[in-house]
Amino acid sequence: MAPRRTRTLRQQETRAGLTLLSPTLVVVLAVVVLPILWTILIAFQRLRLRDLHRSGIFGAELTLRNFETVLTSSGFLNALKVTLIYSVVGTALSIGLGLVAALVVRKPFKGRTLVRASMLLPYVAPVVAVTFVWEVMLHPELGIVNALGADLLGWKDPIPFLDQRTGTLSLLGVDIGVPTALVVIILYQAWRYFPFSFLFILARLQALPADLDEAARVDGATPLQRFRYITLPQLKGVIALLAVLRFIWTFNEFDDVFLLTEGGAGTEVVSVRVFRYLTARGDVGAAAALSLVLAASLVVLLLVYFRFFVGRSRDAEAV
Repeated sequence: MAPRRTRTLRQQETRAGLTLLSPTLVVVLAVVVLPILWTILIAFQRLRLRDLHRSGIFGAELTLRNFETVLTSSGFLNALKVTLIYSVVGTALSIGLGLVAALVVRKPFKGRTLVRASMLLPYVAPVVAVTFVWEVMLHPELGIVNALGADLLGWKDPIPFLDQRTGTLSLLGVDIGVPTALVVIILYQAWRYFPFSFLFILARLQALPADLDEAARVDGATPLQRFRYITLPQLKGVIALLAVLRFIWTFNEFDDVFLLTEGGAGTEVVSVRVFRYLTARGDVGAAAALSLVLAASLVVLLLVYFRFFVGRSRDAEAV
């Protein structure tokens, strides 16, 4: 009988590490990798819901017709444009509101704990509940917004905020077309998700050293100058991280837009379009192809961001 081979300490540690990681690897494989591979496979098949039980997963013929269908459809470019506007403006507003809120509660005052807690309500509240509240508030007949507009601003006709594609805003005698519903869902997105930015920025603000700010105050710097030249440069890192995270999540946003407008009135984003391909048309292949196009667009935009913004900011810091 051959003697049993003795493993070294490093081999034992490696084996133990793989044993501990194996449950996580299995879960990631089952929950992330396999669905992605399945989506890629379906995207190259002419597969519909009514034919799924007959053809199965591998029964349909591979083709590029799905990508041709989604890329040449009449509303694709407009949905992509709406998605970009919604993502960029919504991300900027949510971070801006979070920054303002963090600056407001940075220093102690009476009731600060209550104010901090109340700022988290939009983020922790159920999405169905908050969208319902917004729908009631913006209702053209029952909503408080139109009631206040009629009483205080002299509105003659109620505004259907969630159903109006384009409204007219008179500014200095000039009529300006405003995408009403799109503006509303952007404002909703900024309001709902600014607490996420607020928490990150507030944590960074509380970790900033007070020496530089006190020295600038002694030298006679105004609050705006202290914020611009001392506080803001130290927040660039966390703001850049928030910009990436919020842009990714907003670019893939579905539930908020669908619950508020169902993609109508010029608010159809690409994720809502994917849902309609799957449910309204029953075209599983086209829905999978459009989801891959959405993912590819997001990857390209992130590569551009990291190449032109993150790289330049690092070069400036090095100088």
